[in-house]
Amino acid sequence: MLVVGHTESTDSLDPAHGYTQTTGIINRVTYETLVTFPDADASAIVPLLAADWTVSEDGLAYTFNLNTMATFANGDPVTADDVVFSFNRLKNVQGTPSFLAANIASVTADDADTVTVTLSVVDPAFLANLAANPFSISNDSQVMEAGGTAAEDAATTDTAEEILNDTSAGSGPYVLENWELQVETVLVRNENYWGEAPYFDRIIIVNIPEAATQKIALESGEIDIALDLTSDQIATMGGNPDISIARTAGNIVHFLLMNNDPELGGPVSDPLVQLAIRYALDYDGYQALWGGLTPASPLAIGQLGAYGEDMAFVRDLDMARQLLTEAGYENGFDITLSYPVLTFQGVNMETNAQKIQADLAEVGINVTLNPGELQVSLEEYRNGDQGFGYWFWGPDFLDPIDVLSFLPGGKVGGERANWTDENAEQVIIDLRDQAAVESNPDARVELFGQIQDYLRESGPWVPFLQPNVQTAFQSDLQGYVWHPQWLINLAILSSAE
Repeated sequence: MLVVGHTESTDSLDPAHGYTQTTGIINRVTYETLVTFPDADASAIVPLLAADWTVSEDGLAYTFNLNTMATFANGDPVTADDVVFSFNRLKNVQGTPSFLAANIASVTADDADTVTVTLSVVDPAFLANLAANPFSISNDSQVMEAGGTAAEDAATTDTAEEILNDTSAGSGPYVLENWELQVETVLVRNENYWGEAPYFDRIIIVNIPEAATQKIALESGEIDIALDLTSDQIATMGGNPDISIARTAGNIVHFLLMNNDPELGGPVSDPLVQLAIRYALDYDGYQALWGGLTPASPLAIGQLGAYGEDMAFVRDLDMARQLLTEAGYENGFDITLSYPVLTFQGVNMETNAQKIQADLAEVGINVTLNPGELQVSLEEYRNGDQGFGYWFWGPDFLDPIDVLSFLPGGKVGGERANWTDENAEQVIIDLRDQAAVESNPDARVELFGQIQDYLRESGPWVPFLQPNVQTAFQSDLQGYVWHPQWLINLAILSSAE
């Protein structure tokens, strides 16, 4: 048995609804996608449920030949009909990740083992997109029996989520046995798995919100791996021969959201105030707390085309005060900062919120902290109801086009910051529209550079930290690799004999 200590952020285990880091960890091993990345990195797109694929000359049609050996956990073969159902359900159920399928015009089963996906417009990131958890292939008969539907009215008629939160309907090496929200998730080996059998019979992911408690549990042997330790805790464990430590640059970006709707954002909806806040934060201070990097934009350093630290913002309190004066706030203003009470991958959001409060006080911005329970705060954030918020973001799929989510009309920009085509400048709208369809690699890098140039000076975001991933585990645990898409693949872990 493998026991994992983790700060749970699960919203749903239904692939068409779930869209958090914890959901990705679990569904990575209970479901599978047509294509995926290598275990160690995102350097290539490789087959999984699809044996191979071809792309039409116009770049709109992708035809996948399925691996005829693939079966679901109940023994049913994975067929083209399952792919059609899963993709259409993702699109039509209108769950949190459904926007990823918005560009799919049609999905057709050419025969039992061949499926063609036709896009409405060219999407250079489509294959990388398909490796993301929401495109997991579900057993259509099992989901329909649970009340699921892929029909156009699925948003109001699909009722499968509740059952899929209790049992999985995938083809992965593990099966969901039980999920108790904010307590634990239990996975058991899929005895019908068509691929290489995983090492552990049973995996228990225990919700341990406090990093200090994770550390104690690891040192006592209560858990085998701790995913959310802080840098200072890691430093005290280096001499313990029973504990191994892994560090790597992560791709999670912590940021402030400033709502562009004046009724919600108040002063922070003003572009001058937004720029002032970018100048006001003590970026070096956040690195001193947690390690890591200062990103230049919401596009994480390390992704194709992303700016490095040399382009990151540098604190300038005089400039911040000057901008506030130009905006009519020479005496500052009062504002409430909303955020979830959470330690994620070793970064304590309460600590950062207090530092944000102290940083902004130096330029006269008086911040009242509004910590919230994760699910409540997450719903407010996703509904665009927070005027001034502190959150973090990990890529939906490993392509720079993901940053378009932060632009006007995007999943984060439009829905959560109320940055729309109506209140945005035409220059960023034009850049967004060009980047969405450009497939030439050099042209893409140029376009995403221009987008990052714009985001450094404008827009409702203050990206301030890209922390390291630091994980500690029992020394006899083998196979740990941090992955930028699914964070950790529990199915490749084993124990030294």
